[in-house]
Amino acid sequence: MTDHNSAVLTLNNGRPMPIVGLGTYAPKNNEDEVIDAVKAAVRAGYRHIDCAAIYRNERAVGHAIKQLIVEDVVKREDLFITSKLWNTCHRPDLVEDNLKKSLEDLGLQYLDLYLMHWPMAYKEGGEFLPRDENGKVLFSDVDYLDTWKALEDCVDQGLTLSIGCSNFNSKQLQRILDNSRIKPSNNQVEINIQNNNKKLVEYCKANDIAVTAFAPLGSPGNTSNSTPLLEDPVLKDIASKKNKTPAQVALRFLIQQGIGVLPKSVNAKRIPENFEIFDFSLSDSDKQQLFSLNKGIRGYSEEIALDHKYYPFHEEF
Repeated sequence: MTDHNSAVLTLNNGRPMPIVGLGTYAPKNNEDEVIDAVKAAVRAGYRHIDCAAIYRNERAVGHAIKQLIVEDVVKREDLFITSKLWNTCHRPDLVEDNLKKSLEDLGLQYLDLYLMHWPMAYKEGGEFLPRDENGKVLFSDVDYLDTWKALEDCVDQGLTLSIGCSNFNSKQLQRILDNSRIKPSNNQVEINIQNNNKKLVEYCKANDIAVTAFAPLGSPGNTSNSTPLLEDPVLKDIASKKNKTPAQVALRFLIQQGIGVLPKSVNAKRIPENFEIFDFSLSDSDKQQLFSLNKGIRGYSEEIALDHKYYPFHEEF
């Protein structure tokens, strides 16, 4: 296996971020599954774990990290841990406490990266998805620039080493770049062969913002497309020629573009497989074929917030 330490993206503050991470979003998973997945991933070579308050499983992730450290499998400083600020906590006075809550749940002193999960703020206090009597999500009008300033303060305090965004479009990122003292180091967005988000990726690279792909293997909940991503005949054909799985080719396609990937799995066989993508490469012709599969299909469009003033997907990129 290639030394995983060489497979990093360098953030704009000079810090290395492993290019492959384990996604821990798992709506149906029980805590034991999450613990087992994190332990299996770290034992397989993963050093980047992607978490979020809204996943409601940071305690389980923290439990796994603690066990791995106690068993001397890994040291804290070898790991890159990301978490995300949820939409109901955008008000500046709530940001630090929510970061500290994630740290407490994860059993950590600091995060490597803290992301604003979405540009839209929801009504503060109570539920993660606050709704009115008609079931409509209640919004808050907090400006994400004010939230960003509170995130900058968290860096000053050493609570997180880097800060970034998730699901932000280019105009929203530009507004932060124009009004910040700490630039976003990362934008985590949905990217895969069916939704390659090429223009946004190019924008981020031009502005020295690292890009990480969530749902790099497609979205299981995406019913708008007749062919599930991993069943695509072109992908399967390239995979069989390389003697690799379709998932490995789909991930390799992204890391060859310098995009970080966060495959999520609780499957003991697939977790190590998804990491074994450093011992082959795709030719220009392979890449062209895979780029041609783009359909611009988004699996995670957060349509409950379509009429929020900061909804990100009305823009082309």
